[in-house]
Amino acid sequence: MGNLNQAAFAVWITGLPASGKSTIASALRNQLASRGIDVAVLESDTIRKMLEEEASYDPEARARFYRYLAYAGVLLTQHGVPVIFDATANRRIYRDWARQQIPRFIEVFIDCLLETCIARDPKGIYRKASEGGAHTVPGLQEPYEPPEAADIVVDSKHDPALAAERILEKLKERGYLADRFPRRVVRQ
Repeated sequence: MGNLNQAAFAVWITGLPASGKSTIASALRNQLASRGIDVAVLESDTIRKMLEEEASYDPEARARFYRYLAYAGVLLTQHGVPVIFDATANRRIYRDWARQQIPRFIEVFIDCLLETCIARDPKGIYRKASEGGAHTVPGLQEPYEPPEAADIVVDSKHDPALAAERILEKLKERGYLADRFPRRVVRQ
């Protein structure tokens, strides 16, 4: 993965389950890729499945998982790979672990009403909770602690591509990305 010889950065996209984190992470990845910047997307559900056959969401397991996820992001950024964390991380401390260890870090909060998340429910977690099959859904049975001072707050109703543009602007404003991006040359 290349990053145009710039120091790597991390963007943590957080919000309630079904708030639109993955959609915005994908839009951001695509916009960075169009500028020749490859990033690693650390998507919590995918990584959790790789680590545990039967995922556990009790407080100790969550803390252990998010320490691992933050550490993976630290290692990647230390080796020049920009990272997008696509993870609810319902406690601030989980996100703060990464922020404390990654100097070039931006936290993005997807502001979405719980009712909207429940209506979307693409993975069926809110349905499972209502049927008694899930007992630790953030925002429902477990607390979700939004960032106290997110670098960017995105209304879930906004277009994901525009949200990704706002994140790119913040990366440039902080000096994490150059103002001008070389475009990829497509050979035919």
